Amino acid sequence: MEVIAVAAVGENGVIGDGPTLPWDLPEEVRRYRERVAGETVVLGRRTFEMFDDPPGEHRIVLSRSDRSYEDPAVTHAGSPAAALDVARDRGCSTLYVLGGSAIYAAFLPHYDRMLLSRVHGEYEGDASFPAFDRDRWELVDETPYEGYTLEEWRPADR
Repeated sequence: MEVIAVAAVGENGVIGDGPTLPWDLPEEVRRYRERVAGETVVLGRRTFEMFDDPPGEHRIVLSRSDRSYEDPAVTHAGSPAAALDVARDRGCSTLYVLGGSAIYAAFLPHYDRMLLSRVHGEYEGDASFPAFDRDRWELVDETPYEGYTLEEWRPADR
């Protein structure tokens, strides 16, 4: 199973400000949603609760508190290992990690790729994408869009 981080990240690492994004890029949001539509995603409880219409077809909500959800498309996991097990048990070929900060950091050792929309500019915010060792990661592709550049990162040793 391939594990992929998907995030929009300001040039200074900011990914959010409370329940909102510090930028307005509707085309980036559309591409983000299209990428994970019909897929299994994992996200933290607070990130999950921010969405009126959470992305992905099946959502694994990572939370230390045991929870149940009425929606059969939502599953609780108490740890990254449990989330990976849920995805494997579902026969997922790809698991998309959608944040927030602590969730991105917890899955960092598991990523096969990172797809980062590098938003032009620096922003104020209370959440950041985790720092990663750029000697261990290789930028393999960059696609410019209005307001951001989509970066694809892969582990340098693969």
